[in-house]
Amino acid sequence: MATFTLIAQDPGTGKPPDGKPADGGSGGLLGGPGGMFLMVGLFALFYVVVLLPQQRRQRKQQQEMLTNLKPGAKVVLSSGLVGTVVKVHEPEGELTLRSDDAKVRVLRSSVVTVRGDETTEAKS
Repeated sequence: MATFTLIAQDPGTGKPPDGKPADGGSGGLLGGPGGMFLMVGLFALFYVVVLLPQQRRQRKQQQEMLTNLKPGAKVVLSSGLVGTVVKVHEPEGELTLRSDDAKVRVLRSSVVTVRGDETTEAKS
């Protein structure tokens, strides 16, 4: 049978050998109130460097896609409706779509993706 002996250091009175009282300590780099500010600062830096430029790029691509819509383009709306652009109403920011047996007038901003041009698919 094995016997284990545990040796521990006496915690003492809480005073270091120089006689000064021990401080509360921050517990390392991320402990204490300074650590919270460090974490918030790192998150803010990550947002500004990584996420913000990505969002701007996506917004710019979406805007370019919406401004380049022409009659004959197949589009998918945010509601899931798939149709072909028949007419673009510039001042109102609306589109007229044809989907099988129906014509629908929708807002241009509801377009999520452009699948292609109906004329190029008909040639294939």
